[in-house]
Amino acid sequence: MRKILVGVSGASGMPLALRLLGHLSAMPDVELSCIVSDGAAAVLNAECGLAPDALARHARHAYQADDLGAGPASGSWWHGGGAPAAMLVVPCSMGTLGALASGATRNLLQRAADAALKESLRLVLVTRESPLSAIHLRNMLSLREAGAVIMPFSPGFYLRPPSLDAMLDQFCGRILDQAGIAHDLGRWAPEMAPPAGSSITSQGDQS
Repeated sequence: MRKILVGVSGASGMPLALRLLGHLSAMPDVELSCIVSDGAAAVLNAECGLAPDALARHARHAYQADDLGAGPASGSWWHGGGAPAAMLVVPCSMGTLGALASGATRNLLQRAADAALKESLRLVLVTRESPLSAIHLRNMLSLREAGAVIMPFSPGFYLRPPSLDAMLDQFCGRILDQAGIAHDLGRWAPEMAPPAGSSITSQGDQS
């Protein structure tokens, strides 16, 4: 079993968090835990009309964001078992990013990410903000230099997704790639490239 912790912070992007948790919960070799911040609960209600349980029900273990004495706050919690543990923060707000960059963690989600970082485990931060200020960019660089994966939510169109769910699934696959988790959510392959010499106009017609 591989221990995977998903932290959901208070940024826009709750459909992505729901989709990712659903995929992870269906993997028999993943021991899934999650932390939903208070801000995330408010955004989840605003974007999806759902209560926090809609996220937590996917996980084997769900922790309260204000429970700083819970297991994920300790570096020792992350070790043991099979493959190395990993933490995914989806979405990652700029407030959470700033707390991690400064080391001034204030809730369990932030403390758990800090613990994963200090234990040299995989930490993937799916950031959500646009445009980015110089402060945001400096914080991202600091965390990348410390070992975190900075992965802005930038969906691709090269697989020609037929729906929003398909687009979310493709990005979930990219997140799982960064965490080193095998999946069958699809990825680009050379045979998907358009024929040589073809182009697409601004109106979407091939020429």
